Amino acid sequence: MAFSLDIRCHSEIGLVRRNNQDSGYVSPRMLVVADGMGGAAAGDLASTVAVRHVAKADERFSGEDSPDRPQGEEMLTVLAGAVAEANDELADLVAWDSSLEGMGTTFCGAMFSGTQLGIVHIGDSRGYLLRQGHMKRMTHDHSWVQSLIDEGRITPEEAAVHPHRSLLLKVLNGQPQHVPDTQIVDLRLGDRILFCSDGLCGLVDDSTIAEHLNTTNLDDVVDLLATDAHAGGGTDNITIVVAEVVEADPVLDTCEPHIIGAATTRKVPEHEVTAPLSVDQRSAAVKGAGKSPVLFDSEAEESMRYAPVDSQNRRRRYWLWAIVVLAVVIVVTGGIFGTRAYLNTQYYVGTDGNAVAIYQGSPESLAWVRLSHVAETTDVKTSDLPRYYRERVSENIRVSSLESARVTVTELRTGAQQCKAIREMAVTPPTAPTKPSTTPEISPSASSVPFGTPSAVPPSAAVASPSASGHEVDLPAVTSEDC
Repeated sequence: MAFSLDIRCHSEIGLVRRNNQDSGYVSPRMLVVADGMGGAAAGDLASTVAVRHVAKADERFSGEDSPDRPQGEEMLTVLAGAVAEANDELADLVAWDSSLEGMGTTFCGAMFSGTQLGIVHIGDSRGYLLRQGHMKRMTHDHSWVQSLIDEGRITPEEAAVHPHRSLLLKVLNGQPQHVPDTQIVDLRLGDRILFCSDGLCGLVDDSTIAEHLNTTNLDDVVDLLATDAHAGGGTDNITIVVAEVVEADPVLDTCEPHIIGAATTRKVPEHEVTAPLSVDQRSAAVKGAGKSPVLFDSEAEESMRYAPVDSQNRRRRYWLWAIVVLAVVIVVTGGIFGTRAYLNTQYYVGTDGNAVAIYQGSPESLAWVRLSHVAETTDVKTSDLPRYYRERVSENIRVSSLESARVTVTELRTGAQQCKAIREMAVTPPTAPTKPSTTPEISPSASSVPFGTPSAVPPSAAVASPSASGHEVDLPAVTSEDC
């Protein structure tokens, strides 16, 4: 049984950007979002090229005498072919005008057969599927932070605020080794589909997106998603495509295609065209590519979210390599200084051998580069710490400033001293008096026992937490079991 799609779409500049670099395309057969990037290097042009190639491929199936819609793997052939042609044209544009070096675009879209979606995806724009009230993500981000999540080094919550969350490993930018992911998804009546740029999913969490996707009216779904993206800061362009799987409807199946975003106004300049890469060349490029490089991203200008490389197979203009290398050096240098400035403001308390130390920087590492160094050493031994304190230090205690780090070390030192006193009590037997005491009995309520005296703390008693009131690090009370 074939279905139809009831579609809504929206694209806007957001609250901060100066222009819209996102583009989108919808038709009864296609749903596409492309998030252009590159700032002054024409991200809007890149997304426009991608959308226009999709529109051209879709046009073959829109007329009364057109062939039947592709099914199964045929959908991937059509859509992935359009994406490959767009990537070729991006390479041609860069070879024709070197000032366009650095432009690129994500691509997240699908072709609809009537019962299935053929999905093609590259970058960090996302596709979601809502079925019977439960939402799942259909795409996997090609980003640096997603690779850290996959390796178990950070959590999704940490990724949402990671300083390098905008770094991408793969995009469409004319490089033949950047091959998109593809998959086939079976659909059911009532399913809802969302494709969006990171202007939405980068600012609104998945649980909120799922809540809005469950809203009855599709127009309200789009309004609620855009409103929450604004509430999250609206720091990027926002492009949303929502579709619901409904009973077959001839009216919906004959709706006119619709282009949104930058592609509605951006013109693709006339340019020289070079021969596309052969299948053998593409395969060789992919095999030799290894891991895609990433560079530091300036989120304020989004000047570059990946490392552009022009292939000499695209055009025999060898002098362009010098320009490419220079551009990479400039961006890398800027990234290094920007990263260093950020790391100089970060502190955490960790271990240095068997001692507690204050570190400046981030406990994570970038590839083989360590992003922190010991700022101050201390006399606090990790072996003296209560068990919970020792676990916290081994996992690194993040603090907001050097002063806060010193306060935390003071608290750890107090906890270590308390634990040492408790341990000494456990191994030191009480000394029997050699003669009757002649000291007058002192009322317990008036006695004063110095800290550390064995009789001062029963073995199972809890010692008050050393944490200063209102301090940002929560260290609980010390007990004998902790020591």
